[in-house]
Amino acid sequence: MNATQLKVRLSDHGANLLVFLAAHLQLSNHKAKALLDARRVFVNGQRIWMARHRLDPGDCVEIQEADSPSGFTHRPVVSREAVLYESSDYLIANKPAGILANGPKSLEFGLRRLLGKPALTAVHRLDRDTSGCLLFAQNAEAETRIRPLFVQHRLRKMYHAIVSGFVPDPEQEITHPIDHRNARTLVRTLDANKRASHLWIELETGRTHQIRRHLVAIGHPLIGDQQYATRREVSPQERTIRRQMLHAYELAFRHPVTGKPVHAKAPLPDDFTACLRKFGLT
Repeated sequence: MNATQLKVRLSDHGANLLVFLAAHLQLSNHKAKALLDARRVFVNGQRIWMARHRLDPGDCVEIQEADSPSGFTHRPVVSREAVLYESSDYLIANKPAGILANGPKSLEFGLRRLLGKPALTAVHRLDRDTSGCLLFAQNAEAETRIRPLFVQHRLRKMYHAIVSGFVPDPEQEITHPIDHRNARTLVRTLDANKRASHLWIELETGRTHQIRRHLVAIGHPLIGDQQYATRREVSPQERTIRRQMLHAYELAFRHPVTGKPVHAKAPLPDDFTACLRKFGLT
């Protein structure tokens, strides 16, 4: 089950759980109370449903998602902890799986409301069920200036992936064309066994669903990929995975005006590390 984790800071000292949830999740008291009533809130690993529960600095508050057959029943919570990097021009956020990059009820929409920045714009895309680094422009000028870097492939985008089967090659380059256009993906095997493999991936081009399609092309689809991995027998273990195991781990580029390096890493999410353990991978 996926969860959102929040750390209690010194500035939150003495706050009760209801007030903390409402403030940090940008919810009404009524909606925050609904989370408590649904028994979906944990403090330091203990389920807590009392609204007046007092919090101390250093406490870890975890909000679990409700179960659903498809893996997600509601939009994952957007919080300030999602921001990995921020400057006057750009922001990099850690997108949870189960939420769109832009549009209604998206990460873009949630961050605009949370941060009070109506001009914030996602400048590239991640699939709904892909987690990790997502780049936003803070203003129209910054968006215009970053676009050529994508066209010229001057942004480094690195991913972690868990795929079906044993990938024997320590390193490989996949160059299968996608939609009649050249596409290039670099792959390094981090760990592998007969059931699954943990891969490090760098995109050299940015075609639609490039990683997913290239992995299918070499016979090792992403575990949990419901779209591209349907024409094969899926193991019982793989059926328990509720989303594609792809995480945008790292994003790096040089600021288009100042030339200064911009860099962010998104820690592997809990469901990803749980999947590694399930398949005996590191």
